[in-house]
Amino acid sequence: MDQPFDAVLFDRDGTLIKDVPYNGDPFRVAPMPGAREVLRELRTHGLRTGVVSNQSGIGRGLLTETQVAAVNARVEELLGRFGTWQICPHHPDEGCACRKPAPGLVLSACEALGVRPERTVVVGDIGADVLAAQAAGAVPLLVPTEVTRREEVDHAPRTAGDLHAVLEMIR
Repeated sequence: MDQPFDAVLFDRDGTLIKDVPYNGDPFRVAPMPGAREVLRELRTHGLRTGVVSNQSGIGRGLLTETQVAAVNARVEELLGRFGTWQICPHHPDEGCACRKPAPGLVLSACEALGVRPERTVVVGDIGADVLAAQAAGAVPLLVPTEVTRREEVDHAPRTAGDLHAVLEMIR
């Protein structure tokens, strides 16, 4: 990938931090291996960073917006400030335009950061992240984890073995 990028958007759970389903406890936040270093490197080179995250626990009544905000604040405490946080609080059955794999979160993040989608990389751990990036016109990058399904890996146009590989792919 030799084209320059202006921003990198990250999925939160399973990509930046270890996935704890419906986590509302900031003390359960643990960064994924390499997250701190990768973000520091991206920011040092002038790339804008943001988070795009489905948080259906709010719509399901399992979490409050205050709990999600507390977890997000802990993520920033551990990993540094992000230029934007775009969160979908809706239940999956609501059919909103923001819930990944819809492009809403990615488009909103690009607008908030003042970047064009085609100059933005979206890093995530599941197929919905890839599909949201593609639907928005951004560049998807899948970093598989133990929850990533084989067919999601097979259909992803770009994959990386870990977050460190993200740096190599966007340089």
